[in-house]
Amino acid sequence: MAMTDGKRTTLGVGMVGHAFMGRAHSHAWRSVSAFFDLPRVPAMVALAGRSRERAVAAADRLGWRSAETDWRELIRRDDVDIIDICTPGDTHAEIAIAALEAGKHVLCEKPLANTVEEAVAMAEAAERARTDGVRSMVGFSYRRVPALTLARKLVADGRLGTIRHVRAQYLQDWIVDPEFPLVWRLDKDKAGSGALGDIGAHIIDAAQFVTGEQILGVSALMGTFVEERPLADASAGLGAAPAGDRGRGRVTVDDAALFIGRMSGGALASFEATRFANGRRNALRLEINGSAGSLAFDLESMNELYFYDGTEDSETAGFRRILVTEPVHPYAGAWWPTGHLLGYEHTFTHQAKDFLEAIGTETDPSPSFADGLQVQEVLDAVTRSAGRNGTWTAVGDSRAPAEA
Repeated sequence: MAMTDGKRTTLGVGMVGHAFMGRAHSHAWRSVSAFFDLPRVPAMVALAGRSRERAVAAADRLGWRSAETDWRELIRRDDVDIIDICTPGDTHAEIAIAALEAGKHVLCEKPLANTVEEAVAMAEAAERARTDGVRSMVGFSYRRVPALTLARKLVADGRLGTIRHVRAQYLQDWIVDPEFPLVWRLDKDKAGSGALGDIGAHIIDAAQFVTGEQILGVSALMGTFVEERPLADASAGLGAAPAGDRGRGRVTVDDAALFIGRMSGGALASFEATRFANGRRNALRLEINGSAGSLAFDLESMNELYFYDGTEDSETAGFRRILVTEPVHPYAGAWWPTGHLLGYEHTFTHQAKDFLEAIGTETDPSPSFADGLQVQEVLDAVTRSAGRNGTWTAVGDSRAPAEA
């Protein structure tokens, strides 16, 4: 249960999973109260992992007080108020629903689930728990990049006018090598989908977040370029080496997804998610063109936002580089002097800050599980459209493609 520490109330956090996302989330819980003045502060009570040896080692390394080998025990603990889910998508629904029904606040990594059906159940559980003051949020951390948060404000303030075009890409190359092992992200049963759910979900959410609009329908193509890979050790992480002579297994997810769509405000949109863009390490790119201006962003230069004001004198008009590190910029004032850059890890600290503030002020955090469900419906529409050779498919309509 929540404890009082001086003048501030402490909330115990229990985290499920301790690999890539677990490390990022741990850093956030360690640092958030040192930089932000919060109504609730986190206590890193325990993490859960399947192997006691690895869980104990991770707890010691990442700053957690204790370890569990069953997430159910984590939920049962009286000293845990928040459940932070950092596991593969096939476990999200079961853990989140159990935690919400036990009265625990829940932060769940994206995408919310592996299927629309699971996401619906999670959103319904979140709404039921909300009536009892239990909060939940899905971890689309790139919303917390100061440049993208500023971009949203510029759009909301009307600086771009009517939005006409949205172009979104997420380009990576970490599985270009055909001998890269068959890790869990390449297994549909665990991951739900490949590039589409892993990184495509991010650009779907980012585009909708910045524009304030939703994707209504899509026409999509998906492809798998390397269909078999060396089997990896069952305990292997994201970048683990092939496991000797264990043989090969079949890749059951997409390597790349492309789709066009129409936004609810009428804009035309294009999206590309691939883990085969050789030389592109982590390039989440978003460009928005409106009747009065444009915005451009690239995560590989994440402290910068480019803004074009179409109302300026044509003699001096051009894209303006904004270094988003001023005290007036979103989140930036809590950190370093002007011009001292923020990084990937800070987005998770901002996420933890926003979640703790929502709990402390008894307000609804964003993105909600309902928002996560909406993104899941876009992912589902893309998958169904690709399965029908790009047939135009309405978001939220799982029965039949919409009319063109």
